[in-house]
Amino acid sequence: MKCKLGDYIRIKHGFAFKGEYITAENNGVVLVTPGNFEIGGGFKEDKCKFFNGDYPKEYVLSPYDLIVTMTDLSKQGDTLGYSALVPKTNRVYLHNQRIGLVDVYNPKADKMFIYWLMRTQKYQKTIVATSSGSTVKHTSPSRIYDVEVDLPPIDVQKKIAAILSALDEKIAINRAINDNLQQQAKAIFSKEFLTLETLPIGWERASLIDIADYLNGLAMQKYRPTADETGIPVLKIKELRQGCCDDNSELCSPNIKSEYIIHDGNVIFSWSGSLLVDFWCGGICGLNQHLFKVTSSNYDKWFYYSWTKHHLDRFVAVAADKATTMGHIKRDELAKAEVLIPNEADYKRIRTLLQPIYDLIITNRIENKRLAKIRDILLPKLMSGELDVSAIQL
Repeated sequence: MKCKLGDYIRIKHGFAFKGEYITAENNGVVLVTPGNFEIGGGFKEDKCKFFNGDYPKEYVLSPYDLIVTMTDLSKQGDTLGYSALVPKTNRVYLHNQRIGLVDVYNPKADKMFIYWLMRTQKYQKTIVATSSGSTVKHTSPSRIYDVEVDLPPIDVQKKIAAILSALDEKIAINRAINDNLQQQAKAIFSKEFLTLETLPIGWERASLIDIADYLNGLAMQKYRPTADETGIPVLKIKELRQGCCDDNSELCSPNIKSEYIIHDGNVIFSWSGSLLVDFWCGGICGLNQHLFKVTSSNYDKWFYYSWTKHHLDRFVAVAADKATTMGHIKRDELAKAEVLIPNEADYKRIRTLLQPIYDLIITNRIENKRLAKIRDILLPKLMSGELDVSAIQL
């Protein structure tokens, strides 16, 4: 029987925290914003905003609280209406305005099933279709309450939620492993390169452009797929930041020059706007302008990735100083970025320490993309009843 979400949930608005106390400095008190929601739902820990003022205790969120975002700054409403669970960490999470705290009050509904239901595209498209605003999109509790749903029996709800949550838990484990691996790699790089009092025998000083090639992408609006081509996604700053392409990603011709085709494991450096360097693990795509594909014919990936990432903070500062509308760096900054090149024996020794770490990070990310794809395929099929969960063994 068709019902409405409002028959099962209630949503509490957050608190209007004063902007003067919002900071980028990590003090352990996270002000939850729409930026903490992944596209497709789920909580995103990176790039948190923090709060350094007094706050009312009744607006402190608890671990595993179910929350929903009611504002989105993108034209497509990328995260509008999607749900997330507050993580269990040693941080404090504050219930900010435009974030709804969802109370599943009806015993005929399972909280985790509702969480997953609010991560379906069918639900989210309804929210976006009924939203207000053009540049900034808004929804409201009443609009969320009006979404029609068809809930199966409670035992089926719990089993569906368990299947999907098992995949998410594996993804979370891989992310935690990668966070630890990144810290290990950072410590090894610092010990081997940044704590030297004198340059060892056989080592050389060089720059980033001496060890790697930085290929700028194409203006992909000039390379759209023709009528008889199946386009590939365009890798822009947005895609690099979120780690994947999505249904809103632009498409380009698959017949662009091969050097502009990006594959899993490639090192990508965004040099304009949001500066970041990362391993791309989101599948085949075309490299857009404002992004460098970093390669080398003489040095391994671990080496040029580590040194590019080492200089990122300085690049960010340079870009901020030069920013008028969108900060960026120029190639001459790459030439100013010093690199220490070890002798052959030390290079091989350090490679045995760092290369396996970065290889595992890439492997885990690719596995997470595969798991997320399985989850996203299963999600609508389980919710619609197309897949019978009774025969599935957990």
